[in-house]
Amino acid sequence: MAPTQTPTPTPTSLVFKVRRCKPELVAPAKPTPHEFKQLSDIDDQEGLRFQIPLIQFYKYDPIMKGRDPVRVIREALAKTLVFYYPFAGRLREGTGQKLVVECTGEGIIFIEADADVTLEQFGDSLQPPFPCWEELLFDVPGSGGILNCPLLLIQVTRLKCDGFIFALRLNHTMSDAPGVVQFMMAVGEMARGASAPSILPVWQRHLLQARDPPHVTCTHREYDEMVADTIVSIPVIDNMAHRAIFFGPTEVSTLRRFMPHHLKQCSTFELLTACIWRCRTIALHTKPHEVVRVLCIVNARDKFNPPLPSGYYGNVFAFSVALTTAGKLCENPLGYAVELVKKAKDNVTEEYMQSVSDLMVIKGRPHFYGVGSYVVSSVARARFGEVDYGWGKSIYGGPAKGEVGAIPGVSCFQIPGKNSKGENGIMVPISLPVQAMERFVKQLDCLLKDQQVTDKKSKFIVSSL
Repeated sequence: MAPTQTPTPTPTSLVFKVRRCKPELVAPAKPTPHEFKQLSDIDDQEGLRFQIPLIQFYKYDPIMKGRDPVRVIREALAKTLVFYYPFAGRLREGTGQKLVVECTGEGIIFIEADADVTLEQFGDSLQPPFPCWEELLFDVPGSGGILNCPLLLIQVTRLKCDGFIFALRLNHTMSDAPGVVQFMMAVGEMARGASAPSILPVWQRHLLQARDPPHVTCTHREYDEMVADTIVSIPVIDNMAHRAIFFGPTEVSTLRRFMPHHLKQCSTFELLTACIWRCRTIALHTKPHEVVRVLCIVNARDKFNPPLPSGYYGNVFAFSVALTTAGKLCENPLGYAVELVKKAKDNVTEEYMQSVSDLMVIKGRPHFYGVGSYVVSSVARARFGEVDYGWGKSIYGGPAKGEVGAIPGVSCFQIPGKNSKGENGIMVPISLPVQAMERFVKQLDCLLKDQQVTDKKSKFIVSSL
């Protein structure tokens, strides 16, 4: 049996200074239409009304000697916004909390910066949370609102080694991961001399609008109404520990070996999501009778027939939920959790997405059910690392934080990465209270070694598999 790779602390001890120029607005390079464009009923739900930070690290390329990444990217952004002009506008809220983009052409926020640090100083394995990341993506005062604020904030930071960092903050109502990668790819193409993006952007948000009249046809436990007396274990915000866990071929094959025959072909996402959910629930000493949920972010682009246009850059995913009691989750083999996650993913169809749109209109665009929920999103196939502004592909591209939203410990990303041996795998940043993190690491280690752990406080025997 292969031993687990122990989760390692993220490298947050590095400290450096960043000198920023005054933020500026980058507008489209040519005049664009002044019009109003509605978001879809998937886009404007309450659970997407937040900003999400992304970051990319680039090495110096001698071929680009004498070229300034700040200038190249600033000019490319202005050209790209001619095609993606809604990003240069501002969100307004209409009747029934409906969000609309007013395409004003005002532009996005752009920050030019320099840092007294080299890429090598960040270490061999780039992974969130990154040291001083708030300095690499400065929160310009007054810019972070959902309404009446710039929809994108971008900072390009030159490094001492002549590499650079591209950081972006996105108003999530506008795009999901594939959508923003499509935009970034377009910027890269324009930076490398293209006159137009190879994939032209498509708005057509009406394709994910509610029906008339709206009618919910599927079960959506992710939008359950929370009752006032609900009590569940929630991680504390203070005294949190942060770890990045690497799941390489050895770890994944070890977990997969113990799946029953009908789950042998489960996806890596399903396997890792179930594993993290189960270990986390045990580590938090969740009471056996409490209902626990994992919300899987499911990309639904391949569910539509006919397919959505290839240039569509809105949100096309569901918060599909798997739920059970903590007792059942922890006392059953790992395959039990995998089956729940797999079923939640398989539930997402074109009809399911249409039903979500209808529910948003009927119930007033509710937030997904947060109490006792753990949100898991994979960006393993999002291609953040493939964006090329002329200096080649990034050595890291993806989330700037290991979590979704502002509250630590209630979500995680699955991010492509490498370990110290150079093996490709999935990196999963985790945040938990310090003592819970110790239990989590112990549980994960035992899980991969097929051992038993007795948790006296929870009063039940936890069998790893």
